[in-house]
Amino acid sequence: MKRKSLERLIIISILAALSFILMLIQFPIPFLPPFLTVDFSDIPAFIGFIIFGGGAGALIIIMKIVLYGLLMASEPIGPLSNMLAAFSLLLPIYFIYAKYRTRRSLIAGFVTGIIVLTVMMAVLNYFVLLPMYGIIIDQSDLVANIRAVVTAGIIPFNLIKGTLVCLVAYVVYVKVIPKLSK
Repeated sequence: MKRKSLERLIIISILAALSFILMLIQFPIPFLPPFLTVDFSDIPAFIGFIIFGGGAGALIIIMKIVLYGLLMASEPIGPLSNMLAAFSLLLPIYFIYAKYRTRRSLIAGFVTGIIVLTVMMAVLNYFVLLPMYGIIIDQSDLVANIRAVVTAGIIPFNLIKGTLVCLVAYVVYVKVIPKLSK
């Protein structure tokens, strides 16, 4: 029993470290604000959710953000946004998938996760994150044009990012998870 717990903890730690490394590899989407970058750091957390459950997946996300916040972040809003986005996308996927554990439920979870991600991040950016970011970096024009930034930047970005992450997660689910589950 102790050995299984230790193996589980080691795998979760490796997934968190991998998630942190993947968070460092970011790319912007053309024609969207440059501070919005896509990374695939949610994929190891997705693996954790599918193989070990909700607690492990959440722990991977939190460990990734703590590592990033301590080692790389110059301001707190980006890591906070990344954490909220990861939970907004992955929790619906996990809860829908966990009920039936089929490919159909996974795809339904992907669609729901993308919608929840887009809506949650639009609301959070409009009312909380972008105003805080504007204050921290002294960008009054960002706060003044917040509606345009959310509708023309945040919403399309989260639709694109959610779709890209879910496509990669599906490939991981089909090709990698069966091997890791053994």
